[in-house]
Amino acid sequence: MGGAGTDKVFAGSIPKFYETYLVPLLFEPYAADLVNRLAARSPGRVLEVAAGTGVVTRALASVLPERVSIVATDLNQPMLDQAAALGTKRPVAWRQADAMQLPFQDGTFDAVVCQFGVMFFPDKARALSEAHRVLRPGGVLIFNVWDRIEENEFADTVTAALASVFPEDSPRFLARTPHGYHVHATIAQDLARGGFGGPPEIITLAARSQAKSPRDPAIAFCQGTPLRNEIEARDTSRLGEATDVAAEAIGRRFGRGDVDGKMQAHVVTIER
Repeated sequence: MGGAGTDKVFAGSIPKFYETYLVPLLFEPYAADLVNRLAARSPGRVLEVAAGTGVVTRALASVLPERVSIVATDLNQPMLDQAAALGTKRPVAWRQADAMQLPFQDGTFDAVVCQFGVMFFPDKARALSEAHRVLRPGGVLIFNVWDRIEENEFADTVTAALASVFPEDSPRFLARTPHGYHVHATIAQDLARGGFGGPPEIITLAARSQAKSPRDPAIAFCQGTPLRNEIEARDTSRLGEATDVAAEAIGRRFGRGDVDGKMQAHVVTIER
């Protein structure tokens, strides 16, 4: 039930929960890292793919000079609506777009950036070929992907906990998609198939995921990601129960007050 077909659907109340819980829990430190790497290259035109609710976009608009144009895209209009409602320090262009069929001319951008989005692309080589196409010669693609789920403690704990709620059909979204694209050789192969020459630079970056209570990460994963779609596909009435079980598991492992868990991602950089 649910499965890969719903893995890229961020709609309903998911965008709000995503921004409220997941962004501070997981995304802010990695957004700052991506933007700092990009800023060091002094690009003039930047395209963000899979912008979500705009955590990277906001950092780009704050860090990059105003002369730098920023276009932020996402497949899911509700996510862009949430991002646009939050706003940015200076104007950016928001545009709904499919990463596998970007609506831009060849060689339009100096940089393409994508935070934790490549894992969701059904045809990764095709999406990477689109990034290659819209980059100018010498332009750079910078993106990050999560490492395996065992290196990401909250996600791993939630996935194990939900197996007790649905023992015969455990929701596997977190392991399957966000944490399912971490093998360096596979990433390098897809980049090559997408037209990029030479080996990518891949850096593994560990960080800490922190929240005020075990319930915050439980809500983040169970209600702020497509894991919610999987839970509700099994039994809509059990979303609250699933969230409670996940919170209890996090509390047992990390404590009942402030919680702190390891997270880890790969940062990939390659020039066109």
